[in-house]
Order: sequence, then structure tokens, then C-alpha cells
Amino acid sequence: QVQLVESGGGLVQAGGSLRLSCAASGRTYVMGWFRQAPGKEREFVAAFRWNIGTAYGSDSVKGRFAISGNAAQNTMYLQIDSLKPEDTAVYYCAATGFNTDDYSNPKRYNYWGQGTQVTVSS
Repeated sequence: QVQLVESGGGLVQAGGSLRLSCAASGRTYVMGWFRQAPGKEREFVAAFRWNIGTAYGSDSVKGRFAISGNAAQNTMYLQIDSLKPEDTAVYYCAATGFNTDDYSNPKRYNYWGQGTQVTVSS
């Protein structure tokens, strides 16, 4: 069983930046970020595939995000710039114990963190 620990959430003014981190207790193949705002479904934000070293982002954050990973520490980082009030949500880190290219589908992830609140004030 892999444990995921998120950090880096908080209150940010619109236009600011935020860096989230997710540390895994064991090996993972894909690590992703999802977010869920009140009354809305959980949506894909970004993902990183360790075996090919490739990052992916949703249309909602493209051009505003940077995702990177430290394989030696099983840690993934997500930085989002130019934050908007609509980015306000609980951000969840997720990971898979197997290789998959279906990285935007939350059902493919078998490990989840507890979530970290990101609030963007206008």
C-alpha cells in the first residue's frame, strides 16, 4: 500500500502562484493531480508518467502550470501560475501502481492523498 502526502495548499491572491508537492511512500508509475470544487465533480489537472518522464496538463491549466518529479524521492511537484478564483478547490494527489496512458481518468488511480485546500481570492 502506497501512502501519498500532499503539501503546499493555502490562500493565494488572484494572479499569484502556488506550488503543491506530493510525496509517495513507495514506487508509483503515474502520479496525477485532480481537483474538486464544491458542488462539482472531480476533474483532472495534471499528471506525470515516471517511465517516460512526460508531463500532461488539462486545458484549464495549460500555459499556467509546471509539473516535475524527483524519482529518487518519489515526489511530484505542481506549480500553477496566474491563479484565478475558479482554481479554488481541494487538490488531490493520486498515483497508480501500474503503467497506464489513461492518466486523466481518476478510476485508473488506486492511491489517493487526503487533499489540500487551495483558495484563490479575487
